Amino acid sequence: MPDSLATLANAAGKITRLGLTLSGRGGTALPGLVTLQLDPDFIAAATRALPHGVVLVSGTNGKTTTARMLSDVARAAGWQPIHNRSGSNLERGIAGALLADATWRGEPRGDLGLFEVDEASLPRVLGRVRPRAVVITNLFRDQLDRYFELDQLARRIGDAIAALDPSVTLVLNADDPIVASLGPRHRGAALYFGVDDPSVGGSVPQAISDATRCPRCRAPLRYARVVLAHEGDWSCTSCGLTRPARDVSASRVALAAAGSEVALGGPVPGAFDDLRVPLPGLYNVYNALATVAAARALDIERATVTRAIGSFRAAFGRLEQVDVAGRSVRLVLVKNPAGFNAAIAALLETGRRPRLLAALNDRDADGRDVSWIWDADFESLAPSVDHAVVTGLRSRDLANRLKYAGVPRERVDVVDGWAAAIDRAVGGVPRGGELVVLATYTAMLALRGELARRGHVAPFWED
Repeated sequence: MPDSLATLANAAGKITRLGLTLSGRGGTALPGLVTLQLDPDFIAAATRALPHGVVLVSGTNGKTTTARMLSDVARAAGWQPIHNRSGSNLERGIAGALLADATWRGEPRGDLGLFEVDEASLPRVLGRVRPRAVVITNLFRDQLDRYFELDQLARRIGDAIAALDPSVTLVLNADDPIVASLGPRHRGAALYFGVDDPSVGGSVPQAISDATRCPRCRAPLRYARVVLAHEGDWSCTSCGLTRPARDVSASRVALAAAGSEVALGGPVPGAFDDLRVPLPGLYNVYNALATVAAARALDIERATVTRAIGSFRAAFGRLEQVDVAGRSVRLVLVKNPAGFNAAIAALLETGRRPRLLAALNDRDADGRDVSWIWDADFESLAPSVDHAVVTGLRSRDLANRLKYAGVPRERVDVVDGWAAAIDRAVGGVPRGGELVVLATYTAMLALRGELARRGHVAPFWED
């Protein structure tokens, strides 16, 4: 049971949450902030006695989907995860999730803490919580005005990992050299996942690669195969650092518009069932592999894992599909070059010619620096764009980027206002057709909020 200070902080947070709920607002961050102001150690106190421990899921891209997949797996195993499902992944969001699943005395109603953690916050959270497992999906350049240079961020995470208790299990992406290099810094066990299908990927690191040099000695890396950005089959011929052996791998990947069929492999032949990933794109194959590896760290039966992933539903903005007036609206959250390129690849794999609603904001949650749009591969998208409605606080910057990518001016309309942009974009799609929404975080919140107001989706905190 939490101590008296944690109990008091819990009550204060729950009162705040109740007030927000009664006013019709979602309470995902403010209640946690109130709680942590009263007791900075609330998260540690509230999770200390959870029977199945705590799992932290972090990384630049894929952490929301991976955490949701793992939550579904845990529920299928009969567990009751306490999960910051809304995606509020700073410490206040974690505290808010604990408040939502606790009694007024601060006793948790669940038995597993499963928390998505912002990568810049991960070192601080690791200093406060003793997890059972830590999952890191990937590390890419993202919002330099918030997250520093990637090398500095990786160094901070590595220092925190070096201080972890040996009982903690790391779950790491073997194909990302920055993430994989964190493993040797840990005194305990590490499980690695990756894509081994030789037919997937190319041989040249992509232009947006953030790992052209060895994380240990800084010599140039050699890639035998590149899957996404700097993820692939890598090695350093100078110091000998190389891609680790995979405990969970995709030995064969068959991509399709509605999802992927994956033959799972590992060090023990026949140890895994084949897996259906009901989301398109190679990056979602990585999310599923991370989930399988994390479930292995938790000793969850593999048949339960594959069944739960096979029935997974997309998270907020992560290729989420909504029906609007007989049109299929696909919501795609984009926030950095690597994530944009991966999402676009998933959309273009089947030869689509999408009509777009593209929205760019530069609020704090998006990152004030929007220059990343010039590193994203709009050029690959441009020839397939049938028409684009552009909106958001930085709509003119985005329209300019589409122009230089090669989208003809007559195929781009700049529309101010979320409701007007939705009306224009949806109205241009024939019934039975598809509209693809590409939006940064706060723009997606606004657009999805308008769709919720019209009754097409639930508010994101109720998802």
